[in-house]
Amino acid sequence: MFFYYLCLLNQCNLALKQLAPLLITDYMDSNFFAYLQRLEMMAFFSGYPLIYFVILYLSGNQQSKNNFRNNLSSLLPFAYALLGTLYMVLQLKNLYPDYSFENIKLRVHQPYLKIWGLLSILFWIPALGKKPVFSLLHSLVFFFFLVLDLFFQLFSSSADRNILRNDMKIYTGSLILNLIAFAMIVFASFLKAYYKKYLKL
Repeated sequence: MFFYYLCLLNQCNLALKQLAPLLITDYMDSNFFAYLQRLEMMAFFSGYPLIYFVILYLSGNQQSKNNFRNNLSSLLPFAYALLGTLYMVLQLKNLYPDYSFENIKLRVHQPYLKIWGLLSILFWIPALGKKPVFSLLHSLVFFFFLVLDLFFQLFSSSADRNILRNDMKIYTGSLILNLIAFAMIVFASFLKAYYKKYLKL
């Protein structure tokens, strides 16, 4: 299901890129691709803050009798780093086979935002991984864009229900993606603890 969602996101991305030149002018084409790339980043990262607070609540309300549940929050940055790694893989796939600077400059419409998204990979570093709140602060940038879109669509006189519906689908997908990424990290952590215990026997 995890890889199915990524494949679906990639297929939608390619399909929209093929249709865009037929529907909009050159100026609007650039804006369209910028909007599309922002949606792509929102699909990966905007669901993380809610997952963060849910996990923090669950782990914070457990007594020390259950060390596994107490340590759930410490795994959050690594789940976030996994999302960043998958996002990087998708970007490399989109640029394939031309990784030249000219091609990157041509196809990347929001370079600073993309670089910010790719910085999530740094949470694999143990020193950063020990500070879950940093991963939350990093993800709030993408959550802000989602809230901004929703605000304008709800209170603007020219609101588009299709955009609002699309944003909610993106956010729902992001929540699912973040949950699966966190589940994978929890499973990997469980296997690591199990094998360490097994080797001591």
